[in-house]
Amino acid sequence: MSRKFAYIRVSTDDQDLTLQRERVIKAGVHPDLIFAEKRSGAKRDGREQLDLLLRMVQHGDIVVVTRIDRLARSMRDLQNIVYELGEKGVSLKATEQPIDTSTAAGKAFLDMLGVFAEFETNLRRERQAEGIAKARKSGKYAGRKPVINDDLIAAAKDKLAAGIPKSRIAADLGVSRMTVYRALRT
Repeated sequence: MSRKFAYIRVSTDDQDLTLQRERVIKAGVHPDLIFAEKRSGAKRDGREQLDLLLRMVQHGDIVVVTRIDRLARSMRDLQNIVYELGEKGVSLKATEQPIDTSTAAGKAFLDMLGVFAEFETNLRRERQAEGIAKARKSGKYAGRKPVINDDLIAAAKDKLAAGIPKSRIAADLGVSRMTVYRALRT
């Protein structure tokens, strides 16, 4: 007997999952089988609920989403997820789009929508970059203020030379480990 699971996602904490939750329940998904998270869909990294869902589904199960952009924002991620589901014998259905990977037409439509979702993401990035460039040119945008100043960079280099791990340096300075990595590259 097949089970219906759902994956619902919004990008930020201030967004609400209620509408998506209602739609997947209406599509026959039991509330206990809904995997929800508030994370960007631009990358698959860090999407723990999606990873858990993909580990739990078995042959014959169905994964329901409201729209494919809730599942992935890039064609590569979407194709990888759909491939992973297909390898397990799991189909994907969308409540708001004619997507059902158990049919040839549903698979074709999924591919077309995936291309458009990625295109939309790329357009948004281009518009944002253009806006930032325009603001910089007019002197209205200077970028983010540095998190770590020259004195802290010097202190970090001294600690690194003393054999202290970068993760410990980051904790001591109250910054992320990536900030320390970036600062030590200069």
